[in-house]
Amino acid sequence: MRREAHPAPPFVIEPRRMKYTLAITQECNLACTYCYIGKKPVTMSLGTAAKIVDFMYRVSPPGELIDVGFFGGEPLLELDLIGGIVDLVKSHVDFPERKVLFSTVSNGTLFSDDVAHELTRLGVTLGISCDGYPEIQDRSRVFPDGRGSSGAVEVAIRRALHFFPFMPVNAVYRPETLAALPEVVEYLVKTGVRNLYLNLDITATWSEADSLLLPDIYDRIGKQYISYYQAGVPVHISLIDSKIVAILRGGYKPEEKCRMGKAEFAFAPSGDVYPCERLMGAGEAGAHCLGNINDEHPLLGRCLHDAETSGHEVCRTCSLLPYCMCWCGCTNYFSTGDYSLPGAFLCASERAAIGTAYHVLEILGREGFSFSDHLAGSPLMSIFEECCTTSPGRK
Repeated sequence: MRREAHPAPPFVIEPRRMKYTLAITQECNLACTYCYIGKKPVTMSLGTAAKIVDFMYRVSPPGELIDVGFFGGEPLLELDLIGGIVDLVKSHVDFPERKVLFSTVSNGTLFSDDVAHELTRLGVTLGISCDGYPEIQDRSRVFPDGRGSSGAVEVAIRRALHFFPFMPVNAVYRPETLAALPEVVEYLVKTGVRNLYLNLDITATWSEADSLLLPDIYDRIGKQYISYYQAGVPVHISLIDSKIVAILRGGYKPEEKCRMGKAEFAFAPSGDVYPCERLMGAGEAGAHCLGNINDEHPLLGRCLHDAETSGHEVCRTCSLLPYCMCWCGCTNYFSTGDYSLPGAFLCASERAAIGTAYHVLEILGREGFSFSDHLAGSPLMSIFEECCTTSPGRK
């Protein structure tokens, strides 16, 4: 008799989405050493935000979900502004006809119960960034005086999970922390995290020696993933789950690939428009800037990136191409200077991640675990249902 790790959800296909990221401030109370956003005391005005809201409703095709993310700097420094912009979105004449999601990602140091209550009232979901256990977190995520942030962030994550039991936690890894990635996963899972995003630092300089480490490191994370399923407490780990979804569905779908500058826009506090928040930099109308929302015609330039044609010539004959993220424009740019050309480390990382996902599917498949939620394109659903059932913060 086959057994399932969790109740199988109905088949779900998420609607296409338009993603809008608002860098509401470039101020931050941390001084992370690898941050790609220039820090300065600037904050978005409600007037600029109102024009962004009008732009969102105007360019989002009917039926597509509108995904609004509040970014920084540290967005919780401007919680009142978040509330004001949410009010603008909800009071817009087109709001009743559209589906809108709100989210924000914080460094965690400003979290409190009052913040949680306000975000809940506004309907804004929270994510927290934490690179791992103290020795890892405090390498880069520090206060301006050099003090580590690990103590405050761990307390924040534990507390925030009472309000947001399926809260995503983003962990960035760099060449000097790559080898510790399995221990980072273990630490965050023991902290209570069930929704974990592992993100390589796309601005770092990765070597061939780093690439050679990846198969073993990802394999160790795969074994952890298997053990969580076998223990009846599955954990969503982006590195693996995204590949399982792609494998089971025959590859990434067009709407899942990079749509920067077409269905994804980021806005600096000044109103400058970018194809992706990772390309914003100091937010001063740099090379990636598409225009300014305050102008009569805000998109004077357009992003020329086409995810469907991305990749090196070698990519086109690679059997792993359908499951590979060689189409990520910002990752490619920081590696090769070209939106469409992937670098060697991304290639090595994708190969290792796909191999790990195949191994996970083989092992858990033999044990009768169902991945019907992944086949439906919604790998988070079953874990979300379980978190909502078991979370101590559930009312």
